[in-house]
Amino acid sequence: MDNRRIATAPTRAMVLAAGLGTRMRAFNGQLPKPLVPVGGKALIDYVLDRLAAQGIEHAVVNVHHLADQIERHLAGRKRPKIVISDERRELLGTGGGVVKALPQLGDGPFFHVNSDTIWIDGVKPNLARLAAGFDAARMDALLLLAPAAASIGYSGRGDFSMAADGRLTRRGEHEVVPFVYAGAAILTPAFFAGAPAGAFSLSPLFDRAAEAGRLCGLRLEGVWMHVGTPEAVQAAEKTIVAHAT
Repeated sequence: MDNRRIATAPTRAMVLAAGLGTRMRAFNGQLPKPLVPVGGKALIDYVLDRLAAQGIEHAVVNVHHLADQIERHLAGRKRPKIVISDERRELLGTGGGVVKALPQLGDGPFFHVNSDTIWIDGVKPNLARLAAGFDAARMDALLLLAPAAASIGYSGRGDFSMAADGRLTRRGEHEVVPFVYAGAAILTPAFFAGAPAGAFSLSPLFDRAAEAGRLCGLRLEGVWMHVGTPEAVQAAEKTIVAHAT
């Protein structure tokens, strides 16, 4: 079992950087959300540095809003190697953007990471924990989940409940559930089988995988920060400083 997991460990990643970032009011029209600095470092660089540390060789980054700025920022990166997936003409959503990039992601499982997700790792890096916990025999997707009540900058009702074996159930309309998706996952090409063309959200695919019992979760170790507004940037910076001292 362990040997098979090592053999299928991801070497490629999809980084979502095409969103409009409309809630970042202080930066609108000037700076795309992935380049918003937190603690002196662009949000997307936190993601790419973690992927590089995990040994990821290629990262596909989709771009739309203020795409030229993101491309210039990434031009100097050596690790991982960056491949731009251009969505300037049409924003394809969290699902459609990945489908367009699938030819660049290979036939095996790959990391799927939001460019604006940020966390402080525990003893072992969470991406390494995801890779070790992924089991292609019983999963089409393994999501990194943060405890909603203990996350910085998050005030929602959660996204998922998780069974003892890691299988996930989506939150019902009027429910409150303990875990929120932390913006990092391992997905497989099979997860996208039969997906529609054009723009669409990942949500229906999460629902389909959950109904089939092939959507699983892994609890994040450390602290996750939801950076959706300028105020949340300040809270994240304070958390980073507190954990660095």
